[in-house]
Amino acid sequence: MIKIFTFSFLLFLLSGSGFTQTIKAIDSLQQQLSNAKDDTTRINTQIALCLLYRLGNTDSSLMYGQQALESAEKINYIPGQISALSFMCIVTEQRGNLPKSLELGFKALQLAQEHDLERLAGPALDGIGETYIILKDYPKTISYLRRYILIEENNSNNEGLAYAYFDMGVAFAGLNELDSAGFFEEKAIKTFAKYNHEEPLVYQTIGDIKIKSGEPEDALNYYQKGLQIAINNNERRASAYLYNKIAAFYKDANKPNSAIYYAEKGLEESRAIDQKKTILEAAALLSELYESKDAKASLQYLKIADAYKDSIFGAGNIEAVQTLAAQQEERQKEIEAAAIAYRSQLKQYALITGLGILLLIAFFLYRNNLKEKKAKLLLQNKNEVIEQTLSNLKSTQAQLIQSEKMASLGELTAGIAHEIQNPLNFVNNFSEVSNELVDEMNDELNKGEINEAKIIAGDIKQNLEKINHHGKRADAIVKGMLQHSRKSEGKKEPTDINALCDEYVRLSYHGLRAKDKEFNAEIKTDFDETIGKINIVPQDIGRVLLNLFNNAFYAVNEKSQQSTVNRPQQLLQEYKPLVSVQTKKLNDKIEIRVEDNGNGITQNVVDKIFQPFFTTKPTGQGTGLGLSLSYDIIKAHAGEIKVETKEGEGSEFVIQLPLTQAS
Repeated sequence: MIKIFTFSFLLFLLSGSGFTQTIKAIDSLQQQLSNAKDDTTRINTQIALCLLYRLGNTDSSLMYGQQALESAEKINYIPGQISALSFMCIVTEQRGNLPKSLELGFKALQLAQEHDLERLAGPALDGIGETYIILKDYPKTISYLRRYILIEENNSNNEGLAYAYFDMGVAFAGLNELDSAGFFEEKAIKTFAKYNHEEPLVYQTIGDIKIKSGEPEDALNYYQKGLQIAINNNERRASAYLYNKIAAFYKDANKPNSAIYYAEKGLEESRAIDQKKTILEAAALLSELYESKDAKASLQYLKIADAYKDSIFGAGNIEAVQTLAAQQEERQKEIEAAAIAYRSQLKQYALITGLGILLLIAFFLYRNNLKEKKAKLLLQNKNEVIEQTLSNLKSTQAQLIQSEKMASLGELTAGIAHEIQNPLNFVNNFSEVSNELVDEMNDELNKGEINEAKIIAGDIKQNLEKINHHGKRADAIVKGMLQHSRKSEGKKEPTDINALCDEYVRLSYHGLRAKDKEFNAEIKTDFDETIGKINIVPQDIGRVLLNLFNNAFYAVNEKSQQSTVNRPQQLLQEYKPLVSVQTKKLNDKIEIRVEDNGNGITQNVVDKIFQPFFTTKPTGQGTGLGLSLSYDIIKAHAGEIKVETKEGEGSEFVIQLPLTQAS
């Protein structure tokens, strides 16, 4: 306990000294390091040097952090391990090695949780939060920073709180929640002031907020103020960021010479401390600025930017980040998986119970039908009860209709059970296989076969991804059925059907483009401007249109991919994906036609496409409820929907709705 207190007290003294005294503080710590009489004091001093060097000399910072970590591991000094890992997490993130930063931060959190030392894990949470800022995953940033704030509030650590507030402001600015961003940056300024420190990057964030608020002149003043503070305190990390911000400002203000000057200063400062993120920003800016002046220089800077972009955001790094994040969240996922399995069991029980109830109802209906038949035989011989007999016949008719409804419901319920059971079988099978693989991996680890264990771990990860995929399939089926059974609460209102078609066809197209950047298709519209407005529920008809457009774009994309694979290079340009939308006024109706030039629908399945759960898409890519739901919506509007298709050439869906002119 005394060792932990001594280390915390040392950090408190360091945070209280202004950065202008950094050189004196480093000299003092170097002297303490040479005179250290025990391992704990030496480790704490090395961690303090790691902390101080982080702003100007990251190589030295990591060197002292690594020395502290190795020494702390040797004597099993857990507080030293947590703090060394935490500060190295921050420094490694500043250098742009995001996977390593997360690895160090998560290891610090794990040690802190295992040894009930969460109060020392604040810097690790900050480093993880800053890493997710670079990755632009702001919700995760805010989640980790909130934990950081709670720890530092309990520790009464103004320095930690100030940096937590600052990073929270950056995250909210990234989400364009400018009021919240400004609130946290003001809190950061006040908290930094409590220990006589001015953080230059706070003014950079306030400048960013001003830019987004349409106040560029105020933004420049804040950038320049932050730069002056960074230069005065010799904080090269902050100087690099602010030079780049000012360069970007002058670029947007069409002042290329000033922009080049500040971008080159930013690149110089970034290279001096090997800060990859700002090297990337500065090089990218210079490449754009020199594009019209000096093509050779522009290309050189572009190569620098591409190299650092790949170094920070390359596929390998992103995959490593995702793997580390998945491992960190594995416990929570296991709990969620157990909950999902429990809910799935409940759904199965509910389906079985529902089927039992339906059978019981059918039995009673059958028994009632028998009684009614007997009653009719007795009443046939009595003329005085003809009127009563007619009444019974009407009652019998109503019951037969109800029986038919129940039979249809039973058929639908069986379909639901079948569709949900399919992904559940996958989930159960992959879970059993993964359990066996875990045993095999443990055996390999016991044998010391690390490579074999890693291969098995990869198989387990693939199984978990498949479990997640099929769980989402089941979830999509349930959500689709809920939509199917939900009554529309919308009200009919005068609606411009042409505008609705145009809006949803572009929404569908850009939605697919967001998932597949290589997909392109031509959109052709032919709207009858004489239609005017018609009374419909726009949300429901919009849902129908979106489903038809999604299907059309899916069809042409599928055919385009088949063309790319199957045709020689010289024929790739022959097929051009096309989706057409046409509206037309027909006497007392309006007609909407959605046509594509995809592969079309085979004749043997055309009659089934409006049935629930029927789909022509591969397993896992559709629930088969979209067209069924669309059919119900159009029928509810007293309209009609049909399909015209020719295999290999495309399909056309035709909707007809009553034409009710709005007043």
